Amino acid sequence: MSNQNTCLIFAHRGGNKEAGAIIAENTRAAFNYALQYPIDGFETDVQLSLDEVPVLWHDWELDKLGHPGKCIDDCTFAQLEQMDFAGYSSPDAVPEGALSLKEFIDSYRGRCSLDIELKSRDGESRQRLESKILQMLAIIGTSAADGVFISSYSLPGLIFAYQHAPDLPLYYLLPGHHTQADIERFLEDYSFLAGFCLPIDIHNESIAKLLREQGKGVGVYTCNSVEEIQKALDLKVNILITDYPQLALRMRDS
Repeated sequence: MSNQNTCLIFAHRGGNKEAGAIIAENTRAAFNYALQYPIDGFETDVQLSLDEVPVLWHDWELDKLGHPGKCIDDCTFAQLEQMDFAGYSSPDAVPEGALSLKEFIDSYRGRCSLDIELKSRDGESRQRLESKILQMLAIIGTSAADGVFISSYSLPGLIFAYQHAPDLPLYYLLPGHHTQADIERFLEDYSFLAGFCLPIDIHNESIAKLLREQGKGVGVYTCNSVEEIQKALDLKVNILITDYPQLALRMRDS
């Protein structure tokens, strides 16, 4: 990833906001729609069902699916398959059950690069976090292949993943409060990281130079305006994550 000369355009959870009718994120319909265009990759989110099946879903809660008070890890995968993960976006959407990580990898690996975000939340036990990572690695594999990599805000999660898959690219997702000094410290303490994924508003020339000199990849999220996309392109990021991949492609290739 860090050696790419061209900015790669990743559709954020399928990049659903450019469809004529909004398509629910992290669904088969969203990913298939995005693949009608020459995108370079997908970003998606992985959580664990009650019976420890890795599934694609961003929110902890299932409120928008009509299950208030329920969380993704309150339900077995069989129960999640019976829910409609697509209908909340549009009454015309074809119903879809939960999309497992295995189905996602089997369907899209090799067709584009895949940024698999390991989700972790406050209060989650270390045992469950580690089980989630081991389940993910069993599906993804433990070496770099076909542009698949893991990203996460959880540094303990990335450290554990590295211990079990030292050849798999791992990207540290940084919230907006981090500074260049923080990044310098992370580079020193966690040299195994393949790169960092930053909010576009904190990225700048100085950070870009630092990461280039260290041979690290840099991704930015979530670039949805013309100004944000142009900033990412000007800074020559490796990966640009956006809800508007068609717009980003037009700007990159113009």
